[in-house]
Amino acid sequence: MNARYVLLASSGVLALALASTAVAQTTPAPSEAFALDEVVVTAQKRSENLQDVPLTLSVFGAKEIEQARIVQVQDVANRTPGLNFDTFPSSQPRPTLRGIGSSDRGAAGDPSVSVFIDEVYYGRPSAVAFDAFDVERIEVLKGPQGTLLGKNVVGGALSIINRKPQADGFDAGASVTVGNYSRLEGAGFVNAPLADGKAAVRLSLSSRNHDGYTRNAYAGGRAEDQATDSGRLQLLLQPNDAFSAILAVDGTRDRGNSDARHAVQVDPSVPASALWRIKGQRDEYYAENNGRNDRDTWGVRANLNWDLSAFALTYVGSYRELTYHYAEDFDGGNPTLYALNFRGGQDEKSSFYSHELRASALPSSKLRWVVGAYYFGADTQRTDSLLADIKSRPTPPATYAAKDLFHQDAQTDSWALFVDATWPVTDQINVFGGLRYSKDQKDYALNNLDSTALLRAATRYSIDASHDWDKLTWRLGGDFSPSDNVMLYGVVSTGFKSGGYQDTPSTATSATTPFNPENATLYELGAKTTLLDRRLTWNTSIYQTDYKDLQVRSTRGFDTITTNAGSARIRGLETSLDARLGERLRVAASYAYTDGKFLNLVDRGQDRSGNHMTRSPKHKVTLSPSYAQPLSSGARLTGAVDLAYETKIWDDIDNNPITVRKPKLLADGRVVYDSAGGHWNLSVWGKNLTDRLYRTHQVVFQGADLATFGAPRTFGATLNWKY
Repeated sequence: MNARYVLLASSGVLALALASTAVAQTTPAPSEAFALDEVVVTAQKRSENLQDVPLTLSVFGAKEIEQARIVQVQDVANRTPGLNFDTFPSSQPRPTLRGIGSSDRGAAGDPSVSVFIDEVYYGRPSAVAFDAFDVERIEVLKGPQGTLLGKNVVGGALSIINRKPQADGFDAGASVTVGNYSRLEGAGFVNAPLADGKAAVRLSLSSRNHDGYTRNAYAGGRAEDQATDSGRLQLLLQPNDAFSAILAVDGTRDRGNSDARHAVQVDPSVPASALWRIKGQRDEYYAENNGRNDRDTWGVRANLNWDLSAFALTYVGSYRELTYHYAEDFDGGNPTLYALNFRGGQDEKSSFYSHELRASALPSSKLRWVVGAYYFGADTQRTDSLLADIKSRPTPPATYAAKDLFHQDAQTDSWALFVDATWPVTDQINVFGGLRYSKDQKDYALNNLDSTALLRAATRYSIDASHDWDKLTWRLGGDFSPSDNVMLYGVVSTGFKSGGYQDTPSTATSATTPFNPENATLYELGAKTTLLDRRLTWNTSIYQTDYKDLQVRSTRGFDTITTNAGSARIRGLETSLDARLGERLRVAASYAYTDGKFLNLVDRGQDRSGNHMTRSPKHKVTLSPSYAQPLSSGARLTGAVDLAYETKIWDDIDNNPITVRKPKLLADGRVVYDSAGGHWNLSVWGKNLTDRLYRTHQVVFQGADLATFGAPRTFGATLNWKY
């Protein structure tokens, strides 16, 4: 499908909305029931209407999360302009937002776009065991968020807010899902008030299971299955009007096989490329085993709030632990010769903990301000292993043990002080700004355990290193509201990502030499409008991000390293609308233009200046129409379609044509029957309805393009019940 036609379709939706605006000026005002619900967000650490926040955000509420089957953090990407995910392995999703992302999974590395759950920073990609059950909303904050959120948000952040205990009454709900690939899922919650409304408890549980999407044609079995069990228990205490506390404990257990790696094309000029067999199908792959993808994570959290006479005081503290094991056969297989057996993985144990104490203005204050202090600490131990057996043999090997190559031990300590304020100059004009001082220290130890292993360092070594970095980040801007329904804003904001160390260095020298922090400065203008008596919201922004010392990860031969790669520039436009076109029809649409290029990049002696940045399409369009038909019984039948189109994506800083992901159009759909009393609904749904074959990750290794594919067509039915 040509991007031109998708853009025309998007333009048609916008034209329809404008036409509706003109009609509304000559017709009576619609019923208040037709108006869109107000969306409340906490992106600035206070509750505000989305249309009053001078930031670019995408927000998903509880109903949309449930009906669109947003069950994992990467599911948000198909519905968010400017957001993409690198989902290999599937248990370590790494977001790219407005062209900025990271593929560093080392013990001393950091993300460029971070995930926060209930205000807690999740510092490891493998720790984001996010299962969207009993969720209130998801906020996607775009651009550097260095003032209020701190380090490692140079591209933006994803903030997940779970539903909290409520002391005003009993509540409960449950859902059951069945589908193809033997899918069986269940989730439920119970909320109960205690102590005459002075306390409440909320228990939320979820279990998701399905068979693997890909059959192993060599060893048998299937890859890419899922068995995930999650639980969360929260206790609310509010002994008086001035104090409240939420104490929470949660845990997730994941079990499954690895992702399936496919050799999709080769470069004949590389001699080793003859070892691979091309099999560009998603339903089967070749591997000597199906690997493992196991993860256990748990944590505790405390949110304490005091309403004092002059200000409000908030404390957020957390402690989390993670145990993670991943192993895969990553060569794509060669069933004719059994000549390849590249197998490896990672074992990781992490603990991380954080404390934030902040004071903020009361809701009645004219000056809205917040000031605070923050600490984050992490201990991560990670071992990378590899089996490299290249032989021609008539039968599969009986046993081959992978060798431990590198053991990493990283200790991170991060401190910050921050202040942010918004001042209403007039009833129509606000100015806002903030500062944050951050200091990071990393202590790093690495052992090259097996010097005889192929593809790694030639000599055995053990090193210890330490380094610290500090940075002052800031934001400054203003907004102007010429009417109650229009807000114009401009902002300049900065962000930084901490430096780090190589995870698989080839020499002791490179192991002890840190790479430096990366920095981003955003310049953005935007408009937020509410039209047709709140039946339509239309938000648009244009921006430029100056990106310096970006940390680029590249593979050459057998070596993968992270370097600081000069500078880049990202220019973009994003527009999104949500329109209720009458009593029954609703249309949501968005478009993102992202033009990211390296201005100055020399990678291992090769000038890559002018190349496209990776893992981000230049154009992305989403379109989600829905139609609700009331029935005579009082029930309602709703049909909805979600379309997402994006142009090609480069996966390598070389812009090697072999690593281009082709443009793709994904289509999801659902039909929902809501009962007359509103206590239950039945949804019949499908995702990737056209069964589109598309790549989610790829890497070139010894002349072969090794790729993973997105999920095939899945379908099922979900029954929801609410008390």
